Amino acid sequence: MKIDLHNHTPLCNHALGTPEAYLQAAIEEGIDVFGFSDHAPMHFDPKYRMSFDQCAQYESEILELKSRFADRIEVLLGYEVDYLPGYMDERILNAKVDYLIGSIHFIDEWGFDNPEFIGHYAHEDINVIWQRYFDLIEAMANSRLFDIVGHLDLIKVFKFLPKRPIGDIAAKALEAIKAADMTIELNAAGFRKPIGEAYPSDELLRMAYALEIPITFGSDAHAPEQVGLFRDKLEAMAKAVGYTKCAKFVARKRELVTF
Repeated sequence: MKIDLHNHTPLCNHALGTPEAYLQAAIEEGIDVFGFSDHAPMHFDPKYRMSFDQCAQYESEILELKSRFADRIEVLLGYEVDYLPGYMDERILNAKVDYLIGSIHFIDEWGFDNPEFIGHYAHEDINVIWQRYFDLIEAMANSRLFDIVGHLDLIKVFKFLPKRPIGDIAAKALEAIKAADMTIELNAAGFRKPIGEAYPSDELLRMAYALEIPITFGSDAHAPEQVGLFRDKLEAMAKAVGYTKCAKFVARKRELVTF
């Protein structure tokens, strides 16, 4: 079974194509379960996400597609939520969705993965940045608010790598993910970025496997042509580590299926 749970819509203001076009692309790619998980609204950083007023539109459109395409593909509804203390909203955290992806895009209020703010790296200790990032991943897991960890090592996006062993930096975060019974995604977007590899790295995926942390898959598509891109690489990576099953979610309940 092919599962793809991380995909966006134009409502986030930085994606192209209609949701129906994403579904058509998923069907052409032979994907069995396709999840929309667009950027949830929050009062910080409104430029790159839908507004609260658009949530009803988003949810109704995805549910309409779910019904209309039911005989061709299983459609799931989710949100990608920024873990940013002080800015998360109960309306999203309690939404009637199939899953919530928890992601870190901000260290304090610095959007570290946004090319607009890449210059800030020059003013920081890269080892400290990486540790602060994984401390936030750990705190996100400890919050018990989310089902999936989005792009586990996104901090590597621009290929600014730490001098310390990455496994040491990430170890406590992975232990917290395990304790919270969360799933991590194999996210293809890293292949489209300067880092040129999946999120997470092979090293971190092997650590997750040793901890028996479940996985799922996500194109992180922001255009229909990105749906399923690098899928074969993700699956080969997972199988090489030892994974044979991946997760899907319905009404916040996880099911493991063979991929």
